[in-house]
Amino acid sequence: MWIVWLIAAGVFFIGEIITVGFLIFWFGVGSLIAMVTSFIFPDNVLLQSIVFLVSSTVLILCTKPIVNKYISKKSVPTNVYSVVGKVGIVTKSISFEEPGQVKVDGEVWTAVSEDSSTIEKDTEVTIHKVDGVKLIVSPIQVTQNK
Repeated sequence: MWIVWLIAAGVFFIGEIITVGFLIFWFGVGSLIAMVTSFIFPDNVLLQSIVFLVSSTVLILCTKPIVNKYISKKSVPTNVYSVVGKVGIVTKSISFEEPGQVKVDGEVWTAVSEDSSTIEKDTEVTIHKVDGVKLIVSPIQVTQNK
């Protein structure tokens, strides 16, 4: 039966390499522990299975907090969502009836006003979100000193 546990460990380790989620790894370690158990109790498959399940579960529960501490779960905005929060210039006026265009980081995007107001050409706008392929924008309020 030890060969079955060794093959299972190999399958779990290969699965971990493919998924890199650091979860399947512990099932591979549990399989190796069950393999050692199979040398001690070669005819007791039930005990080997219980050792596999218990050891895998304990390893997952004990190491999950440590893994979460050292692995960042913060997502980095990429591609489309990287423009949110940036400032753009209106290149084609935006009105309630028709979307306009905004140039952000050298790229031209279709844009609509956040509050359905008209935004004239050459106005600086802030990008609030992306809806499909359109940017949702609002004009930057310029305060003048008097």
